[in-house]
Amino acid sequence: MRRTREQLEAELLVEAKAVIEELVGWERQAGTPTLTEMEEQVLALRQRLGQRLLAALIEDQEARQPAVTPVCPQCGTGLRYKGQKETRIESRLGGIVVQRGYYHCARCASGLFPPE
Repeated sequence: MRRTREQLEAELLVEAKAVIEELVGWERQAGTPTLTEMEEQVLALRQRLGQRLLAALIEDQEARQPAVTPVCPQCGTGLRYKGQKETRIESRLGGIVVQRGYYHCARCASGLFPPE
């Protein structure tokens, strides 16, 4: 179920605030970091925040099943929808964990997250 705009915004603000707090805490402990150290810290935090924001947006999309039942790439049998399951996907922001529709083949026992 999609969250309201306010719910999504509140969740994203919590994520951003946590990253900002981590950056400020790091800066206080680092003493007098070099520019390179500051850049490395900011880039790492930017990467993590981007991944968290992207995962939240993906998970907020309406779950949908393919119009045509997917078939097993191994044996050609129609797959059965087994609900939403957690999977890791690689994006341009790096690896993120999201909930996606999962399908299972009763004939050869293989599973699949079809492309959406």
